[in-house]
Amino acid sequence: MTAGLRPGDRVRWQGSSGARDATYITDRDGMAVLKLDSGYNLGVPAGECTFLARAPAAAPPCGAVTQDPNLPELSIISTGGTIASRIDYRTGAVTSQFSAEDILRAIPQLRTVARYRTTQIASILSENMTPSLWQDLARAVYREIGKGVQGVIVTHGTDTMAYSAAAVSFMVETPVPVIFVGAQRSADRPSSDNAMNALCSAAAAVSPLGEVAVVMHGGTSDDRCAIHRATRVRKMHTSRRDAFQTLGGPPLGTVKYPSLQVDLTPDAARRGAAPLRLRDALEEHCGLLTFHPGLRPDVIRAFSGYRGLVLAGTGLGHVSSECVGAVKGLIDGGTEVVMTSQCLHGRVCDRVYDTGRDLLAAGVIEGEDLLPEVALVKLMWVLPQARDHDAVAALMRENLRGEIRPRSLHGP
Repeated sequence: MTAGLRPGDRVRWQGSSGARDATYITDRDGMAVLKLDSGYNLGVPAGECTFLARAPAAAPPCGAVTQDPNLPELSIISTGGTIASRIDYRTGAVTSQFSAEDILRAIPQLRTVARYRTTQIASILSENMTPSLWQDLARAVYREIGKGVQGVIVTHGTDTMAYSAAAVSFMVETPVPVIFVGAQRSADRPSSDNAMNALCSAAAAVSPLGEVAVVMHGGTSDDRCAIHRATRVRKMHTSRRDAFQTLGGPPLGTVKYPSLQVDLTPDAARRGAAPLRLRDALEEHCGLLTFHPGLRPDVIRAFSGYRGLVLAGTGLGHVSSECVGAVKGLIDGGTEVVMTSQCLHGRVCDRVYDTGRDLLAAGVIEGEDLLPEVALVKLMWVLPQARDHDAVAALMRENLRGEIRPRSLHGP
């Protein structure tokens, strides 16, 4: 029975496999939700629970956390990520704390790497990110670097983190590391990656790196994080801790764990190589469309009135012959159309087959080896700066932030 139980009470669950002690969290849909000592939650029939002990009183707030003034200063900008998720062991609930003291209590080892200041611009699930929030984020990054911090850490949900990192990379030229970090698994799970990712992101933020990057688990073990260039990274798995991969080449470097040693490749931009600059204008009326067999031309025509459209075409960058006229109609109406490939590896070349040549004749801009989502973000950023089609095409084909590789290798 759960009548009279309070969140955090210790109970004994008598299941078919034997008795196990657990912490009572709540009732839901007629079931008792328990947190096992392993850290996992379990729903069981209420009648299988027996009260053992009352939940202890909540601990009083801790005192101030001391930070070492001799360490480099970093800025943590939060958009709602889980870098500082903390467990209330009385209830089993996970909450996202954000003050500097909360973060340092949750992950005290951070105090050995740097001292921190914090800013929160949003508290959202990453699927709710918008171009206007990208602009707020870019402005916050610019302000913090202008105040003299040695690096910036951006906490972000993983699902759209690659979009946001690419957007900030185009809007902010930075002389210091700007590190995006998230977690695939929350702090209440034994396999959580939030603490390790946070520590590795801090190490990368004080390293000689000088660009925007994503730092996440680099393998299935807890031995390293990978440093990915913001314009070449993609989330490639729904739940693995090493879900993020650099496409078209190796990552910019690694952070070994637990030593937090940072090793950068020669391709990584170095600290101080670029001046601080903000160009935050974006054209939001842009779209991204993936071609598929049977796609009707009317779907393409639905983007009439948009300033830009990125097509993720097949192979070398194709749509069906039936759709070429619709693409030309968009371009004639003032929409800039950029062609990328669903293949992700390799680059677009519309000069091989008739369909590709027809697309070029219609005015399509070849997207080189741009990832489709990076092409979308870049097109949003390019359009306010370019005066005409030729200028848009030139900027889209120019490698500005490492988004375009000089050549495509046969390997991954």
